[in-house]
Amino acid sequence: MAGAEAQLDESGLSLWLTDWKVQSPGAWTPRRVLALVGGEQAGRLEFLVHPDRQAVSVWGLEVEPEFQGRNLASVMMDALYAAYPAAWIDHGRRTPEGVRWWDRYADPAPERNIHNQSPDQWAQYFDTLQVAAQRVQNAYQNGLYGLDGHGAAEYRYGERMEAEALEWSSAFREAGARGPDPVAQELHGGLRLVLPPRLHRLVHDGRRDGGERAEMVLDHIGHGSLPSAAGWNTTQRAAFEDMAHEQLFDPAPAEGVTHLVFRVRLAAGQDVPRHDLRATWLTYTDSPGIEVDLVGMSWRDPRTPWVTNEAGFTPAIDAAIEPEHSRNASAQYTARYSEIGELLPGQSQRRTSAGHPFAGHEAEIAALAAWLKEASNLRAADPLPPLAPPTMRKVFKGLQIHQQDPSQPQSPRLR
Repeated sequence: MAGAEAQLDESGLSLWLTDWKVQSPGAWTPRRVLALVGGEQAGRLEFLVHPDRQAVSVWGLEVEPEFQGRNLASVMMDALYAAYPAAWIDHGRRTPEGVRWWDRYADPAPERNIHNQSPDQWAQYFDTLQVAAQRVQNAYQNGLYGLDGHGAAEYRYGERMEAEALEWSSAFREAGARGPDPVAQELHGGLRLVLPPRLHRLVHDGRRDGGERAEMVLDHIGHGSLPSAAGWNTTQRAAFEDMAHEQLFDPAPAEGVTHLVFRVRLAAGQDVPRHDLRATWLTYTDSPGIEVDLVGMSWRDPRTPWVTNEAGFTPAIDAAIEPEHSRNASAQYTARYSEIGELLPGQSQRRTSAGHPFAGHEAEIAALAAWLKEASNLRAADPLPPLAPPTMRKVFKGLQIHQQDPSQPQSPRLR
């Protein structure tokens, strides 16, 4: 990245390579390079990564108007090349602004640009007909604006490519969706909260018990209010990244905000809810209120993201991912929770654990408790007469009292 970085001014730039939650087609993973200047979002490069990380498709490159002219676009593109050093890269179709930028940009690895190489090398990853259309469009734009557009490097630049594209179109293989298994895995989903000031201070007070603070938050938001719109990730880190994304693009101040992550598994005995599967995350499509076991929680203040508070629940607490639309709420959800996710009167939080020693014996335990209570009531109604205390003669009656033989040596006394 030295070529592009050398042209940067002293602007306090930082780059963030991160996942990006977008409903992209297929199994490719959406990702971003974000350019931050003084903590403010200045530009972004959005792209998709093939599951085997050997191909990248660029979707968009943008720099905010107030940060243009600082070479940020080139720095972000250099970072993409560095992050995937062996991948084929499809830069796609460019806008008029894009072809002007590309004409100035020094491609660090033109041998990995699919527009420069024969389809027999990359056709398994990209649709050759779409790529041919991209190249024709870019060639037209270059001619329109009198630009070279790296014409010397591009394979058969400006020539007709229809026959070649058709020849290799059958080589394309759509990547399969391999993602998390909601039945077998615990997943992590995030929620941004603005808590009342006193509660915010309490839940971020590291001197207090973590489990106690976690239940304070849960009681505040409601046991049935786990977020329906969240991406449920395979890692806690990814869930916190989702909220950092929201915080970055949301103009609301960070004061009083808490980033909260739930760790859940599907409750036993229910069918797998309908879900949209991605490489490392899933969403529950049109959630009707999904029963889950809440296994743990973690939270942090976005102003101090290096301080993470955590609590685990053993046994787990039963909870629910709230309905995406209240009118579609399931009967199981509405039987326990109000419209805002609070437990209804008469309902109480339950602890769940398949391996709990009392699991399955609830009726026996209730019967035993009733019997003990009845016996206690009978004793209270007909108490036994008090017994007189025994005399000393009765206490010592029948006991053999040992006496020391004076002729035998005595054991030494300890002083």
